[in-house]
Amino acid sequence: MNLMMLLEMAADGFGDRVALGPSDGGLTYRELYDSAGVASERFRADGGSHVAMADLSSAALPVSLFGAAWAGLPFVPLNYRLTDDELAALASRISPAIIIVDPDSPDRLTGIDGIGLLSRHGLMDLVEGAEPPEPEWDMSGEGTAIELFTSGTTGEPKAALLRHRHLVSYVLGSVEFMGAHEDEAALVSVPPYHVAGIAAILSNVYAGRRVVQLPTFDAGDWVALVRAESVTSAMVVPTMLTRIVEVLDAEGPDGPGLPTLRSLSYGGGRMPSPTILRALELLPTTAFVNAYGLTETSSTVALLGPDEHREAMASDDPVVRARLGSAGRPLPTIEVTIRDDLGDEVAVGQPGEIWVRGEQVSGEYRGSAPRLTPDGWFPTHDGGWMDADGFLHVTGRIDDVIVKGGQNVSPGEIEEVLVCHPAVADAAAIGLPDMQWGERIIAAVVLHPGASASPDELRDAVRDRLRSNRTPDHVEFVGSLPYNDTGKLLRRVLRSDLAHLGDGSTG
Repeated sequence: MNLMMLLEMAADGFGDRVALGPSDGGLTYRELYDSAGVASERFRADGGSHVAMADLSSAALPVSLFGAAWAGLPFVPLNYRLTDDELAALASRISPAIIIVDPDSPDRLTGIDGIGLLSRHGLMDLVEGAEPPEPEWDMSGEGTAIELFTSGTTGEPKAALLRHRHLVSYVLGSVEFMGAHEDEAALVSVPPYHVAGIAAILSNVYAGRRVVQLPTFDAGDWVALVRAESVTSAMVVPTMLTRIVEVLDAEGPDGPGLPTLRSLSYGGGRMPSPTILRALELLPTTAFVNAYGLTETSSTVALLGPDEHREAMASDDPVVRARLGSAGRPLPTIEVTIRDDLGDEVAVGQPGEIWVRGEQVSGEYRGSAPRLTPDGWFPTHDGGWMDADGFLHVTGRIDDVIVKGGQNVSPGEIEEVLVCHPAVADAAAIGLPDMQWGERIIAAVVLHPGASASPDELRDAVRDRLRSNRTPDHVEFVGSLPYNDTGKLLRRVLRSDLAHLGDGSTG
């Protein structure tokens, strides 16, 4: 197995189709294949151990991704939004390497030992019209295809390793070859250093779907691009969808809508129920998919499908209705189980840690031992529970659990109640030190512009829906919550910002 197998099949099967860019004049699958081959020669000649990219999404992304695979080198998309020092630190960890850089800021990584730089324009000029070498790549599947630095929301980023066999297994198990019609186009707006950005490239190439890139997300630009390029499918994170809904709402009931958008998938964080409910109303003919996965699992391991979204939305049964907040059921190629602290399975409906197993699951990090158990299970460090019909409910990172008076409290359930209040735009619950209870519950709340709500009103809303030990001890109104650019709430930043609301007894 090799990622190049996916592109080679596409180039042989529908080489004249446009793979990337506008339908008129975009890069075809055959041109992408040839470009990857030429790039591989440049990467091999450099003599480094990695090919990296510190740049926005562009045609250089798939060329570099497949070119690295052809050359037998790991591809490392770096987070270009980091500070110069943080970016340099990551680059040093993969030296010697060649790094594709943004031509508008070419000097960010200069002077680092073992690092060679090639601008995006330089790469694309190099590959244009050149003849590729004869195909030659490792098909064992054991080579490292991708190294992705995890987002580091709780500490220093780790380099997760995804081998060719992991990623190819994911694509073969979830995508039909040439399954897309020639008129289909996928809008990719997540950055390349997010596993969903890589998975989107691979999946759409194998399906034969044209990829349209939005390098920097803006909700208005996203909506305009869907309309201009007749986009049929897209993937967003929850914060993106919230802003897209705001744009569509602002256009009013007589707005043009998104008539070409057949499918919209989302993932990467907790989706506020008001957002998904409103999106389902605004886009009644769009098929929604909630995809749950991790970097270490090569992307999606469970999904809530289009019919399940609509059924949950229309149901009066609270069990069925609750599925709208679930991650759906595991993929056919994936096993999921819920375990306790000792690694034993828990009963249906009981909370625990989500464990997954399957061919696409890596669980490997550079410089450390794999986190897989001897029988292949990967403890995700996500908390969750499974209902009687096999729907997976994800409650959040285990580290985020608040322990008050010896009782585990999931911040997600508190946040879900708060964001359903009509005055609340966003909310987060965290635990801060408390001498008597171990941790006290602090709710950080963002109100809609012009809206008002008192702390007692919001505390009562939580108390009415949940048990009293879930009620926030303090409600703090804030202007915004700290998110990274892929939509993950930075709880460690919030804990630091609100540390004065704890008593310091355990901090």
